Amino acid sequence: MKTKNILIIVVSFVFAITLIVSQKSLAGESYNLGVALGLSGPGNLYSKDGLDAIKLAVGEINAQGGFLGKYPVKLYVRDTLTNPDVAAKKSKELIVDDNVRCILGTYSSACALAVKPITREHKVLHIAAISNSENITKKNFSPYTYSVVPNSYMQAKAVALAISRMAKDKNWKYYVTIASDYEWGHSTQKNFVEILKQASPGLELKEAFWPPLGETEFTRYAMKILKDNPSFVFGSLASKDNEHWLNQAKSLGFFDKVPYQGSLISVTELMKEGYRLPRGVIGVCRAPFFAHMDVMRMSNFVENFKARYGRYPSDWAVLEYDALYALKQGIDAADSIESKKVKDAMRGLTIKTTRGSLTFREIDNQLDCPSYVGMLGRDPQYPFPVYQNMIIVKGSESWRPEEEIREFRRNN
Repeated sequence: MKTKNILIIVVSFVFAITLIVSQKSLAGESYNLGVALGLSGPGNLYSKDGLDAIKLAVGEINAQGGFLGKYPVKLYVRDTLTNPDVAAKKSKELIVDDNVRCILGTYSSACALAVKPITREHKVLHIAAISNSENITKKNFSPYTYSVVPNSYMQAKAVALAISRMAKDKNWKYYVTIASDYEWGHSTQKNFVEILKQASPGLELKEAFWPPLGETEFTRYAMKILKDNPSFVFGSLASKDNEHWLNQAKSLGFFDKVPYQGSLISVTELMKEGYRLPRGVIGVCRAPFFAHMDVMRMSNFVENFKARYGRYPSDWAVLEYDALYALKQGIDAADSIESKKVKDAMRGLTIKTTRGSLTFREIDNQLDCPSYVGMLGRDPQYPFPVYQNMIIVKGSESWRPEEEIREFRRNN
């Protein structure tokens, strides 16, 4: 009798445990998603918009039950302070303490390069959406790192091709550059100079200026450039630095005296500075929403973003939104949330984005995404300037040839 009672207790206990496990399985475990962005420091202007878009996408996905309809997304956010050492530390915290399966971000390319080896070591996915140094996907390649933003080489080539045509028409002879003194600024300037030399070998680089990241005083740079009297200036300045530069240079009449091309003038600057921005400046943009309002995914995103936040989305919002949906489509293709299976499924995958259907290149996990070059001008549809006569340069037209990547990796 006692043996029978014990057996009943054991069977009941096993049944209870099985029921709990079954209920947990039916409910679905959460998908822990990490975000590492420069929410304070020079990156906060772009990072906040990116985070808002991620939160919007998380809400949309969770409204459908989460990834694969059964894994609700739980968000863990860390501020990198736009510092590579801090970014590395915070990313490790996300992985070790919060058990995230993927990290979205970052703002600074230097931070992205610090995060990459950590995610690879722990076999965690890493999707770059704002930071865009080519080295994120080219150097020390990680199969766990993907990029949904046109990299520094792609953007530099898009601008160089446009400027080469202008230089020929206007008989330009020499130029100067001004770029932020950190990874993205250096890689963008270097790529631009090299590509322009190939396209227009007669053009000479007279001087390169390197203001530190976080610089607020640009008057002395503008005055020195005006004194040099170059044929044109190429700029590659980041976030608030670019805002300070444009305002201070404009106050000196800089843009009336020297042609200025290639500046990263994102939708953030277009909305924030509005018609205070100098007219006629030719800029480059990474993901302007107004270029793709004919894409349903973009028009829906813009509508939902405006409804929630009361403003139009910046490039950074578009890119982080696409990053999360790239992850979702990778999970769908893998039919699993396991990072190893997802990174394999994403390799060479064609995904639907707000910018249309785009494909990850297998050699470097770089998305075939376009760059946008145009002249600032008015559009009655929007309360801020937009790009007119816009040239959209496809990723496949601007990214580095695969053989050059193979040669680089053989020698490095």
